[in-house]
Amino acid sequence: MGLLREEIRGEQPHMKSNKFKGIRKRWMVNSISVVLLIVLLAVTAFSVALAGYYYSSMSSELKGKAESAVSQSTARTETEYLQYAQDYVSNRFSDQDGIQVQFINAASGTVQVSSYGNDDRYGLTAGTKPDTPDISGAIETVDTVSWTGNDPQTGEHIMAVSSPLVINGEVVAVARMVTSLRLVDRQITMIVIIALLIGALILALVYFSNLYFVRSIVEPVAGITETAKRIAAGSYGIQIEKKFDDEIGDLTDTINDMSLKIKQSEKLKSEFIASVSHELRTPLTAINGWAETIQNGEVRDAEDVRKGMSIIVSEARRLTNMVEELLEFSRIEDGRFTLSIEPVDIKAELEDAVYTYKEFFRKEGIILNYEDTEEEFPTIEADPERLRQVFSNLFDNAAKHGGSGKRIDTAIRREEDQIIITIRDYGPGIPEEELPHVKYKFYKGSSKARGSGIGLAVCDEIITRHNGTLDIGNAEGGGCVVTIHLPIGT
Repeated sequence: MGLLREEIRGEQPHMKSNKFKGIRKRWMVNSISVVLLIVLLAVTAFSVALAGYYYSSMSSELKGKAESAVSQSTARTETEYLQYAQDYVSNRFSDQDGIQVQFINAASGTVQVSSYGNDDRYGLTAGTKPDTPDISGAIETVDTVSWTGNDPQTGEHIMAVSSPLVINGEVVAVARMVTSLRLVDRQITMIVIIALLIGALILALVYFSNLYFVRSIVEPVAGITETAKRIAAGSYGIQIEKKFDDEIGDLTDTINDMSLKIKQSEKLKSEFIASVSHELRTPLTAINGWAETIQNGEVRDAEDVRKGMSIIVSEARRLTNMVEELLEFSRIEDGRFTLSIEPVDIKAELEDAVYTYKEFFRKEGIILNYEDTEEEFPTIEADPERLRQVFSNLFDNAAKHGGSGKRIDTAIRREEDQIIITIRDYGPGIPEEELPHVKYKFYKGSSKARGSGIGLAVCDEIITRHNGTLDIGNAEGGGCVVTIHLPIGT
């Protein structure tokens, strides 16, 4: 058994490269594609939400500062406005490291005051014209307007919020807050990269876990397939190593059990063929020998002739019974086995069989006892010919296997909605390890008695077709007992 398992294991590399590529490929492509799509959608949604959150927060902050710069102004003239702008940039504005403020003339669009001072690296110092949508939008709508984009002069990604400054009902200037988005974009990019790395890690974990899972299915199935092919080719009894205690493990157990049972069945068939050949040869030899002896006139004594003819008749009857069993077995195997159901007096059928065999057994020195009863039995729906066949076979078996007991007891009784028939011999009984197999086709066990090994299988099939059961066991005090349960009203 160990050698067989090693042989199966030795074939795994070959199977891994050639078996079930389709299943592995489909499983991996489908699962990884779904997970990849989910990860990409999640990262995309996260990135959009993150950028929206950062930009919205930045826009709200700039809007608050721009509106604050406008609301703090008490200027009534343009001159007062310019003084306020200079004062605000010089004394009130404290975020020059991250945010720059500009005061832009509404009429010309020129920067009049800027926190950039004289540093013109960004093109936003006094005297320049930013010309971005937030400025014109604030002037036109007389409301705070935000804009995000690339600066027309420097190309830098910026966010600008402009709020109109109104004097005497007229927009005279715009307070504009500007900040570079370089650091924000860099931070967003880093977070997105981290999210992508996490997604890639999740994808890798899913890939390797799926790979392990698929292998745990595909490789055992490949082994099972290879074993099934070898069984189909005639290598019965080989076993697959069970690696997992799950559905695949159950399938492995089933295939292993099937392999052993096929091996056992083939062994039984081989033994059956040998047994039948022997069983046929023995009566044929006896018939042929006595027939030739009588035909050649070698036996002249009337008693010897009678004895020879008796042997010929007995062996011919044995051959007939054996052929009938084989025919019944053939009908069962190909589905031609049928029942002719009619109302049957089961007690009368059993008594007829008892009386038929009683005299025959008496000549063989066997006592057949029938425990008669006055109890009335209802008729049952059954095939009388098949039931007589069962009784005859069981009586023959009891006589053949009864050994020196030379006694057979049979009885019939009723228990609730069942009729129970027992047939017991007083022989050596059946070894306990053989009891579960005695009804198998071709099984003969350790008994040396003559027979084909299919009689009990045929009897069991007949009783089963009548919705009954046929049980075989050892009786207390020795011997074997066969118990038939037949339902009333079947």
